[in-house]
Amino acid sequence: MSQASVRIEPRLAPEDQRLALDRLIAFNAAAAGPLAHRELFVSLRQDEALRGACIGRTYWGWLFVDILWIADEFRGQGYGKTLIGMAEDEARSRGCRHAYLDTFSFQAPDFYRRLGYAEFGRLPDFPEGHSRHFLTKAL
Repeated sequence: MSQASVRIEPRLAPEDQRLALDRLIAFNAAAAGPLAHRELFVSLRQDEALRGACIGRTYWGWLFVDILWIADEFRGQGYGKTLIGMAEDEARSRGCRHAYLDTFSFQAPDFYRRLGYAEFGRLPDFPEGHSRHFLTKAL
């Protein structure tokens, strides 16, 4: 048997990425039960054009909000609250009892706090001069 090597690669082949992900999912499922991963999309549209979106996923009884975006001309009109609320409602219907997300200090930590999210962690100087905030909420 040859000796193993560790190296930096410019990219992994898609089948190697899939292998790593599949093996991690199998390990996690053995330890914590089936993932039951489902993507979640809530959109804000005007004349079928996307004007905002909440993109996340649910798994292990949690909602993770990955992206919340609202077009500039639609901000401050309650659409962000509506998008998050609809994502939370859908997560509840999927059996989720908790939600979490992260945001930057120059984005919307106060917005999420007003919606009942509580900070549980912060990384300073991420990026330099700002911070990254991690928030959670019971559903």
